Amino acid sequence: MGPVRVTAIASLTPLEELDADPFLVDSRSQHAMCARWAAERGYEVARELLVRKLRFDHCLLWDGVRPGTDLFVAPSLRVLKRALSSVEEFTEECARRGARLETAGTAEPSYDAAMKARVHRRLSLPTAGYDGR
Repeated sequence: MGPVRVTAIASLTPLEELDADPFLVDSRSQHAMCARWAAERGYEVARELLVRKLRFDHCLLWDGVRPGTDLFVAPSLRVLKRALSSVEEFTEECARRGARLETAGTAEPSYDAAMKARVHRRLSLPTAGYDGR
């Protein structure tokens, strides 16, 4: 069996929801949380998905998944609930296909006005060459 391949799942949440729930909008922080979780276990993230209400059986999730070597990770259950149409059906499909599903389970960052402004700028100016720094 080869190395564990990790697919990080983040939620695609509209920028309009930034003030109400900045972490769900900040997909970069979601993916970073998944990458830290993987690195702590000696894994590397092979794929990053950014989705909203994706069906549990969508080919985007399962393309190339190998039983026993693939693992899905999301920052939290609430991110999974936003990203997938049914966490329960996805969990069952993971078991059926021999893929693990984990959540990073670490605390979400607290967002102040400056952090929200950076997220807003990064997401609203991508075509202008702004990379979010």
